Amino acid sequence: MYKERGVSASKSEDRKRINDVLDKQLERSSPSTSRPINGKHNKDRENSNIIKDPRSASVSKTSNISEESETDSEESDVSGSDGDDTSWISWFCNLRGNEFFCEVDDDYIQDDFNLCGLSSQVPYYDYALDLILDVESSHGDMFTEEQNELIESAAEMLYGMIHARYILTTKGMAAMLDKYKNYDFGRCPRVYCSGQPCLPVGQSDIPRSSTVKIYCPRCEDLYYPRSKYQGNIDGAYFGTTFPHLFLMTYGQLKPQKPSQGYVPRVFGFKINKP
Repeated sequence: MYKERGVSASKSEDRKRINDVLDKQLERSSPSTSRPINGKHNKDRENSNIIKDPRSASVSKTSNISEESETDSEESDVSGSDGDDTSWISWFCNLRGNEFFCEVDDDYIQDDFNLCGLSSQVPYYDYALDLILDVESSHGDMFTEEQNELIESAAEMLYGMIHARYILTTKGMAAMLDKYKNYDFGRCPRVYCSGQPCLPVGQSDIPRSSTVKIYCPRCEDLYYPRSKYQGNIDGAYFGTTFPHLFLMTYGQLKPQKPSQGYVPRVFGFKINKP
């Protein structure tokens, strides 16, 4: 709606530049009254849909190359039409590196009580919220590309902060439980934890304070996610409470602490501690 989803979101350098500008907006502590370009998001998605299969672009010596190209083009158009029906939330959660996120129900987001206090923390709040909920706007042509990028970045921030609240609810925990059982959050790298599934956690509830970590319920320690993409996610989008409340809710998932520990040895002898 406001920015090309499939391509721009994967450029870490552009996102860093966008976040720098967003930080300046946050320092002003006054939500913007600007309205973003609404039609651009869908327009960019349509442009991204015309990308053809690489096979149709390569030079072939066979006589039916034109027929293959037409077939590939038709397949691309079909997949593109399916992509138009994808909601912003589904698109965002399926981005590479966003595997830790679950999809927040629209009903939860539309309840103003659940969003209390967020309007003063997120610039372009109203328009970021419209983007998340796929609400169409007719005021798109009045804004620059930079403003549209700010709105997209603000939408990601707003969704993350809503997400931190949602995963503390019954429905949110149920969604995260499915991801936990599928090892979507990764496993503990500690040898004696025997591949224990982990949970995402933030070291602060304040945005832009630290990146997300994974918490091991067995050794009760924190680790960096294995993926560099996941390691760039703001820890506040999961909060400091989630993994502990999750294990209190699903007490049967709480594992026993490991009985073994690594013992340093030199030529088979234990090292005496000073």
